[in-house]
Amino acid sequence: MSQSRKRREALLYHAKPNPGKIAVVPTKKYATQHDLSLAYSPGVAEPCLEIAKNKNNVYKYTAKGNLVAVISNGTAVLGLGDIGPEASKPVMEGKGLLFKIFADIDVFDIEVDATDVDKFIETVKAIAPTFGGINLEDIKAPEAFEIERRLKEELDIPVMHDDQHGTAIISAAALKNALEINGKNIEDIQIVVNGAGAAAISCTRLYLALGAKRENVVMCDSKGVIRKDRDNLTPQKAEFATDRDLNTLEEAMQNSDVFIGLSKGNVVSPEMLLTMAKNPIVFAMANPEPEINYDIAVATRDDIIMATGRSDHPNQVNNVLGFPFIFRGALDVRATKINEEMKMAAVHALAELAKKSVPEQVNIVYDEVSLSFGKEYIIPKPFDPRLIYEIPPAIARAAMESGVAQEPIQDWEKYRYELMDRSGSGSKEVRILHNRARTNPKRVVFAEADHLDVLKAAQRVYDEKLGHPILLGNKEIIFELKEELGFDADVQIIDPKAPEEADRIKRFGKLLWEKRQRKGMTLLEAEKWMRQRNYFASMMVNEGEADALITGYSRPYSSVLKPILELVDRDKGVQKIAATNLMLTKQGPMFLADTTVNINPSAKELAKITRYTSILARMFGMQPKVAMLGFSNFGSTKSETSAKIREAVAYMHENYPDLIVDGELQADFALNAEMLSKEFSFSKLNGQKVNVLIFPNLESANITYKLMKEVNGVESIGPILLGLSKPVHVLQLGASVDEMVNMAAVAIVDAQEREKAQTK
Repeated sequence: MSQSRKRREALLYHAKPNPGKIAVVPTKKYATQHDLSLAYSPGVAEPCLEIAKNKNNVYKYTAKGNLVAVISNGTAVLGLGDIGPEASKPVMEGKGLLFKIFADIDVFDIEVDATDVDKFIETVKAIAPTFGGINLEDIKAPEAFEIERRLKEELDIPVMHDDQHGTAIISAAALKNALEINGKNIEDIQIVVNGAGAAAISCTRLYLALGAKRENVVMCDSKGVIRKDRDNLTPQKAEFATDRDLNTLEEAMQNSDVFIGLSKGNVVSPEMLLTMAKNPIVFAMANPEPEINYDIAVATRDDIIMATGRSDHPNQVNNVLGFPFIFRGALDVRATKINEEMKMAAVHALAELAKKSVPEQVNIVYDEVSLSFGKEYIIPKPFDPRLIYEIPPAIARAAMESGVAQEPIQDWEKYRYELMDRSGSGSKEVRILHNRARTNPKRVVFAEADHLDVLKAAQRVYDEKLGHPILLGNKEIIFELKEELGFDADVQIIDPKAPEEADRIKRFGKLLWEKRQRKGMTLLEAEKWMRQRNYFASMMVNEGEADALITGYSRPYSSVLKPILELVDRDKGVQKIAATNLMLTKQGPMFLADTTVNINPSAKELAKITRYTSILARMFGMQPKVAMLGFSNFGSTKSETSAKIREAVAYMHENYPDLIVDGELQADFALNAEMLSKEFSFSKLNGQKVNVLIFPNLESANITYKLMKEVNGVESIGPILLGLSKPVHVLQLGASVDEMVNMAAVAIVDAQEREKAQTK
């Protein structure tokens, strides 16, 4: 992607359809005059009076307890430097977005026009009653140290400067585990820290708290080694000045055990790496270019343990592993501060999590057979779903034990379940899906690429490195649309009707004729049909000239499905295919089936649909928990539909006893665990969180998923075809660009799984 296109895309992302990345959303009913009278005047007076009696009631009656301020003056923004408060706002909104999607914490971003320390502190203190916690961000050193110190002393809510402590906590966890792998003691190791900003100072302090010796630390800045005989050192630099006879980073690196890079890219050479001690640990955390390239480092030293700040290499030191979950735990016990005990608890919790058995979902996301604790896995992955319910409890417990928690947690198991419920984020599932596709991109045919939205989707797939698009359609139109979009990538474009495709049309036509000759098709007809893009595209996938197919944007579903069913074989043992939609709900991802193919499936067909959908759920790293839905519960109504569902359930229980499936059930009982437990304690779904819904017919499934999309704004991925031997998927007519990109990602992951199965 060209730099100008990247710039334009970034600006459009922030500007459209609404400026910015975050919004305020009502959490209470407001439809009637009665609702509004409770929300504002006169009803609002009652909680105001209760808070006036006791300030702590503000946590009971307002959103304060789950609201964090992300505050900056814009003096040290990312790699952009002092760009001012207004220019820092996109970054602060982005930080707010991360708080919400990873830990379900609401955020107001606050940009303060004040570089004077006293004025900044005064401003923050004045607005602090609004918030349950304060995240200081992108404030330059040394002012950042004084600002954080004083605010922590003078406020009674958690305050943390993430630039200082986020990297420190994550890297300390990684260092703890790396030393364990190498069999070294932290008290004995020689550490070189390159960089002397807020993050470097905080990291080094935390390493000392872990047990490192101050005399074993050498810190460097842009002038070289920070020595005690240097003039004009800040108090923070003086804290780590050495009296050793060293001047340069190159000299400091000799015989060192650990290198910590928080400086700039490519300042460490392979020769410098070779002078380090045996089994060196190198955390090159400069972004976007680390202090030494990962591939060069591991090629130079095969005994190295390496971490960077980048997501495309093992052991990413990513602050998102820390700050959302630290604040989550602090808010949940109404901590008055984030103290050293809480930070150290985060270090130990992250380090321990990396040693635990990794969920299959994480292996799938990162395309690993089985991630396990070792040199290339010393800290958890950012998409690990356990972070939300492993790290906050450790923070909360440390807050309680250190005496800063105002609302101690009594029931830890209940708290963990509450945290799990907070992680039911659909957008998270999309990120996981895309990340998984990106690990092994496949060739995807877009059969209607001469439509603008389809080409936009193909462009996204290409730009985001999800797959390799193959564009089918009128070449002249595609070239015009590509120019309009600035899509200048050299991708394959095919027009089945073009003269240059004559030989392939004959070859494909012969294959189709051989398949359909006993069903009334002539060779001439077969060649004619091959000029139709859906026949042509299906044959490309059949013949291995593409790995997957996405189509259906501009034509009715049934007409698009016909050539696919004629050309693409079923999986072994499959008579009828089916379709499911993955709905990304607030309660977590749910598969709904059959949404588009079988009008009124029989009991045995329902059972097979259940089986196909469960296999797909496992492909996504989920354990299927299946409710077979109807308008009655467990035989309460004697109808043909109810009997069919009961027969299908009995078949599943007999033939697939390990699958968690039950019915027939009304939808509310299936999705409300308390109702189900109270009325039907015998059900196999009792105590389970249902994630697969099987409907008795096409009408009910199709209506339900479309209502969920349009009325509740639930994101849908699908329909995903089940039972075909190739990754071929048909979109709903007029699908959005996002839906097409997501379906392409599904098709790519589908192709990856089939490839793996063939190599076993």
